[in-house]
Amino acid sequence: MDIFLVVLLLLIIIGLSNIINHLIPFIPVPIVQIVLGFILAAIPLGIHIPMESDLFLLLFIAPLLFNDGKSVSREALWELRVPILLLALGLVFVTVFAIGYLIHWMIPTIPLPAAFALAAILSPTDVVAVSAMSTRVNMPKGVMHLLEGEGLMNDASGLVAFKFAVTATVTGVFSLLDASVSFLMISIGGFVGGVVLAFLIIRFRIMIRRLGMEDVTFHMLIQILTPFVIYLTIEHLHLSGILGVVAAGIVHAIEREREKSPTVELQVVSKSTWSVILYILNGLVFVLLGLQIPSVVNQIFADPHFNNGQVIMYIIMITAALLLLRFIWISMSWWIGWKLKNQQILKPALRPIGITTISGVRGAVTLAGAFSIPLLLANGQPFPERALIIFIAAGVILVSLIVASIFLPIIAKSEVDIVETNKVVIEKEALIRTKEAAIHAVKEVIDDDNQSAALAVISNYNQQINQLKYATNEEAAKFKNLENDIRVKAYEAESAYIANLAKEKKIDKETAYLFQEYIRRKEMAVTNQMRFRAFILWNLIEISFIRLFKVFISRRKALRECRISKQKEMINIKIAMAEAAIKELKNIVDPDYKHVAYLIIGEYYKLLTHLKLYKNEAASKQFVHMERELQDKAFQAERDVVQKMYEQKQITIEILRTLRRKINMREAHWMEENQLQD
Repeated sequence: MDIFLVVLLLLIIIGLSNIINHLIPFIPVPIVQIVLGFILAAIPLGIHIPMESDLFLLLFIAPLLFNDGKSVSREALWELRVPILLLALGLVFVTVFAIGYLIHWMIPTIPLPAAFALAAILSPTDVVAVSAMSTRVNMPKGVMHLLEGEGLMNDASGLVAFKFAVTATVTGVFSLLDASVSFLMISIGGFVGGVVLAFLIIRFRIMIRRLGMEDVTFHMLIQILTPFVIYLTIEHLHLSGILGVVAAGIVHAIEREREKSPTVELQVVSKSTWSVILYILNGLVFVLLGLQIPSVVNQIFADPHFNNGQVIMYIIMITAALLLLRFIWISMSWWIGWKLKNQQILKPALRPIGITTISGVRGAVTLAGAFSIPLLLANGQPFPERALIIFIAAGVILVSLIVASIFLPIIAKSEVDIVETNKVVIEKEALIRTKEAAIHAVKEVIDDDNQSAALAVISNYNQQINQLKYATNEEAAKFKNLENDIRVKAYEAESAYIANLAKEKKIDKETAYLFQEYIRRKEMAVTNQMRFRAFILWNLIEISFIRLFKVFISRRKALRECRISKQKEMINIKIAMAEAAIKELKNIVDPDYKHVAYLIIGEYYKLLTHLKLYKNEAASKQFVHMERELQDKAFQAERDVVQKMYEQKQITIEILRTLRRKINMREAHWMEENQLQD
């Protein structure tokens, strides 16, 4: 019961941290969560959660890195492979030796192997913290991909170097050759092992699906267990479990893209479930980190052997040295890569170098590794300065987070400031982004059952996007001319189809006349609006004369009876006409016309959907239901991207409120229309 209450309290704190961040967006969520964890530990409630590093890495780091491996851009990883390896391997080992010697020089009571161990555990950057920081600033995509790739790889290299340094401290024995060979075996073996195990798990899922076991809950359970099983198996083989779960995530991403089975429901459930899991795990990592700080601080501050001011100075100096070394290494790597004309490395510039340097925050892996330091050496003596090492590790984590929180928004400030003069442009671009996000959300869940409803929703959003893109008079006129030309081509295809039916005597002359008249009216509406208005006026006059002359009454009555008696046949003909028009529009290859042609094709698909549904009342109700579900998802996607743009300081609070108001108004209008249809 006590454990349940503690877990419940931690979850409440995670929710509270996001509320605080929403109210005070300039303070990153990780810092809020650390502070709340610190406050919880300081309150005399008797809450103490010991940091068991192996369990921590299994429960938190394994699933988080597995998901990062699934979501990271593989193309970006490959394009940036050189700088990623330079950071994830080269910088880690340079940090171990350079910072290790610095720590031993500043604090002689920490032996050199133990100083190397502390430097090694300080070398990995926290990809979770980097992701949390990036939501507040406009990070360049190339830099973000570089940081993600570094965070995925350097955890393994840092932990392996840390284990060797700790072993050397405990046993007093170290061989550089043996350590190098072991490092290669552990790293390569872990990565290959992750690939093999991921492939076997995927084949197992495919096998049980072929046996007819399509239960979404069961497949979701396999997904959740996958990172834990892979991490435990790889670690049991004394290889790198971290690289194993990263490799497994990449393999699962490849499998998800190539999968041809109709598992849209599983994809939707998977995305929702993992979003909740990651939300909780990310929060727990930093709350638990905050919970550990009071015990670490008390242990040092209460010890008379330590000068509190001097210990804090150690933390500041080590953090500064880490940042300086990182800055020098990144500058040299980019400069050398640029000189060698390596396309994977951008031309060195102070702003991206500064962003990459400041973003190298330390986090959960650092603290978990520090707590895994053994209490005793092989000879039974206490591990030298274990408490001080843990305190320094915790301090560097906090200082690096605070430095990134203060300076990252300044350095990574958007190149285009949000000022009064460009509010209209920014709002327009933001509106387009919201509608593109809605289209993307609908496309993610499209399948054979809801395809017609999805195309209707997407077509509607495409029309809105085009209205926004061609808002100026000049652009609107150009777009309208293109649209008219293409519509005429579609109407010509419809007319040719009707003429062919009449020629082959598949329809009578009356029906052919009705359809040709219908096509002429549509063509007139886009080519000659004055003539179209005159035609409408003539129809009104004709209707007036109908009331006076029975001859016209009999003609109109005959035509109306013809329509009623052949209603089903006429619907089928309209469907065939639309298909003929679509076929004609798809043959357009001119790039200037092609994007407009696909917009009109979307309208024809929407018409086809309504015509087919008109013949089937049950299918019509199902279509309306699916359309509502997809539209609800689209509205939520719009709200999500608006909030994200605000958090990344791409829009002001005023624009945020305007966009939200527009979404709410359209949603209310949509709901009112659907109620009227019911």
